[in-house]
Amino acid sequence: MNNPSAPQLRIQDQVVLVTGAARGLGQHIARAFLDQGARVVINYLHSEAAAARLVAEAPERALAIGADVSDAKAVRCMLEQAQAHFAQPVTTVVNNALPDFKFNGDARAHAADLGWESLQQQFDGVVKGALNTVQAALPGMCAQGWGRVINIGTNLFQNPVVPYHDYTAAKAALLSLTRTLAQDLGPGGITVNMVSGGLLRTTDASAATPEAVFDLIAASTPLRRVTTPEEFADAVLFFASPWSRAVTGQNLVVDGGLVKN
Repeated sequence: MNNPSAPQLRIQDQVVLVTGAARGLGQHIARAFLDQGARVVINYLHSEAAAARLVAEAPERALAIGADVSDAKAVRCMLEQAQAHFAQPVTTVVNNALPDFKFNGDARAHAADLGWESLQQQFDGVVKGALNTVQAALPGMCAQGWGRVINIGTNLFQNPVVPYHDYTAAKAALLSLTRTLAQDLGPGGITVNMVSGGLLRTTDASAATPEAVFDLIAASTPLRRVTTPEEFADAVLFFASPWSRAVTGQNLVVDGGLVKN
């Protein structure tokens, strides 16, 4: 059972897996953990060169591993390789990997022409990917009696200002998985939370977003600006830190106050 007096791992003592970490938001999250002294597994699918450049920023604490998170065997091999390299199991998992997707406004698939294959692609990458990483990391977390799972969500299922049907449905399912996993894994000292952003200025995925959409969102937030990837990454650090030790099953929206829970 979970012992509330058990030592809490500081970020600098953790081995952190960030999926989809070679570029976009994942790169900012991985860099935030590296800046705090953590050892970081930089997972990538196609962006090998970008992953190598990120490793070069902290070669003694960063390890790049290519793996498709929707492939359970590949994920298990990645976790085994990480443990062998760092001589410590992965104890913190950030499920950030995003199947190929562009936030391209009116060029998105509309209800009349949306195909199930688009939803399936998102569910495989987002939900199945998260399930694979959690299951692969569980033995190490259980051995330590401590673990952190941080899923990356979106505010679009609360405020679908642009109806990206496939992406939003998969992220909504991930929120449900976040809450059920939190209930199931909590007795083992493992917390499971979600950090949900809105549109970020700017990542690879949001590069196709029309400027008018950025302006609309900025004008609608109390802060009158669009959240940056660096600001979002700071919130991810909170859920990995000892400061969040009593928080699980939660969804923190980081969007400048656009959506208010």
